[in-house]
Amino acid sequence: MAFVNMKTKEVQAKIVFYGPGRGGKTTNLEYIYKKFRERIPTEMVSIKTHGDRTLFFDFLPFDIGKIMGYDVKVQLYTVPGQVKYDATRKLVLKGVDGVVFVADSQVEQRKKNVLSLKNLQENLATYKKSIFKVPLVLQYNKRDLTDMPLLPVEVMEKDLNSQLKVPSFEASAVTGQNVVPTLKKIISATMASLQNVLK
Repeated sequence: MAFVNMKTKEVQAKIVFYGPGRGGKTTNLEYIYKKFRERIPTEMVSIKTHGDRTLFFDFLPFDIGKIMGYDVKVQLYTVPGQVKYDATRKLVLKGVDGVVFVADSQVEQRKKNVLSLKNLQENLATYKKSIFKVPLVLQYNKRDLTDMPLLPVEVMEKDLNSQLKVPSFEASAVTGQNVVPTLKKIISATMASLQNVLK
């Protein structure tokens, strides 16, 4: 749930990058951090868990202006992807306003993508949030890989998006392909849903 400060007329929204381990969540945030350094008033904080890490930083979105007279600040988070860190993932999702699900395009990761999306649905439900109502964007990452078999996008759409029917992007967090459009899409979807809260 977005934090609304009536005094300073500021809305703080939380967007979480979710998905299987080593799928590219951290690389997405690192790319955004480098590309928009001048719009990021804080340092990127990395909390290392054994073998994985959670990253977050404040992001001042552009081209949004004010919403209902409020300034907007977005906090971007990643979750650890590995299954054993489920408690941490659940904690990071607390108060989430929008989610980017970063799926790994490698053929061998197909099952992990599906399980991770199911895990997102379950963890949102613990906060009484529906995966069908939370602003959500899917990103099919690692489309730039040429040395290993990739899942066809149609297969990924069928696996992950046949019921959700949310916006999706083919991307490469390493090259930056579609990282910014993914971010812009989730911010605009999140802001649209927050307008209802501020009314």
